[in-house]
Amino acid sequence: MSKVNGGVKVRNWAVSLALLGVGASSLLAVPPVMAQSASAQGVRVLPDFTDLVDQVGPSVVNIRTLEKASSRSDAANGMDEDMLEFFRRFGLPVPNVPRQAPRQQKPQPDEEAQPRGVGSGFILTADGYIMTNAHVVESADEVMVTLTDKREFKARIVGADKRTDVAVVKIEAAGLPAVRIGDANRLKVGEWVMAIGSPFGLENTVTAGIVSAKQRDTGDYLPFIQTDVAINPGNSGGPLINMRGEVVGMNSQIYSRSGGFMGISFAIPMDEAIRVSDQLRATGRVSRGRIGVQIEQVTKDVAESIGLGKPSGALVRGVEVGSPAEKAGVEAGDIIVRFDGRPIDKSADLPRVVGNTKPGTHSMVTVFRRGSTKDLAITIAEVEPDTATAKPSDKEEKSKSSSAAQSLGLMVSELSAAQKKQLKIKGGVKVDAASDAAARAGLREGDVIVGIANTEITSVKEFETAVGKADRSKPINVLFRRGEWAQYALIRPAR
Repeated sequence: MSKVNGGVKVRNWAVSLALLGVGASSLLAVPPVMAQSASAQGVRVLPDFTDLVDQVGPSVVNIRTLEKASSRSDAANGMDEDMLEFFRRFGLPVPNVPRQAPRQQKPQPDEEAQPRGVGSGFILTADGYIMTNAHVVESADEVMVTLTDKREFKARIVGADKRTDVAVVKIEAAGLPAVRIGDANRLKVGEWVMAIGSPFGLENTVTAGIVSAKQRDTGDYLPFIQTDVAINPGNSGGPLINMRGEVVGMNSQIYSRSGGFMGISFAIPMDEAIRVSDQLRATGRVSRGRIGVQIEQVTKDVAESIGLGKPSGALVRGVEVGSPAEKAGVEAGDIIVRFDGRPIDKSADLPRVVGNTKPGTHSMVTVFRRGSTKDLAITIAEVEPDTATAKPSDKEEKSKSSSAAQSLGLMVSELSAAQKKQLKIKGGVKVDAASDAAARAGLREGDVIVGIANTEITSVKEFETAVGKADRSKPINVLFRRGEWAQYALIRPAR
């Protein structure tokens, strides 16, 4: 077929050149010149993955999970038996369906293990540690691992971390072919990569594609690698391999409207996965740092209103009372721009760098506040206890707000000494009513405003002065307390 098509092209070229007065002998001289030109330019050819399959294939395993019949969903018992057998055959999780009248079927012992799902994994160490996804082994009563040489082992779950979707299981074996770990940071967009796994239970399936993007923000703790490698149910937990035969990622998620592959797949970078797996192997759990702040992305409006220049960093919307952040002096409305000297370009960067910091570590956080930066020493915590929400209860006589404050939709009054003591603040004004622009910004009755337009507020008089001086053509930033939380908002006055 290709020769016939090639012949048609040559004849068409010959006819076209003849019309231009070019002879056939000239035509025959063209292909060698084109070949020399292509050779000189170093034209690339499609990669051959056969050596990679031989090299990495034996390190990839099939993982089947089982659960006891007594713990199976009643919905599965009500599913049509033929359809249920389809899900069992391909190792797919049984979906929840409305219960139907059960067919006559052979009773099964209550403790008989039944297939629950299928996934993939790869061998980390020669002595039997295997990495896979946490969702592959979640809620499993038994985990069975099958090697490429058809040996089957019952595996023990060493640990699983749902936040990063990383799990480690262990089989009792020795001399296993472990994978080589690569550097995900060296990956380039457009680079060829390959996956091996068990889509729909079809073991040792090889697919390939390119890196579509890096640092995709689809989770709090992970910047995913996006590829167009065909990934389907059952591929989860399998390796993403570069052209050097190194594992650079673990296939974890797909974007799909149908449940099948649509050209967008996500893999966990191996540096992140190894960091988690090391903790799972050491303690069975993952310890993460936290500082106790609510954050969001810095928008252009916020950056302009506080004089930051460009929208970067993490905007602190709230600070937990008693948290490391509060003790360090972090305030709602601060922009965290650096953590331990590392720049925070976007809000998603902060949970990752803080989460990767060992609890108890003494760190330095740099914030942008009222036109300048400030370094704050902070001690990283792991878990903060829940605290009861304190609500001001004293009823005070409401004072009349100025026309400037009313234009923002606010009515405010003085705080009593008891309220200040209860909230552990030096000053501020209580919101008696919030409507229009203030309500749209999220303020409500009972909130306590402690700062407005980059000015600290201790009384109604100071509040009115600050509002009167504020530029109404721009959003006005407001720092306020709501119970135990200090929060930040932008009021956009009507023009």
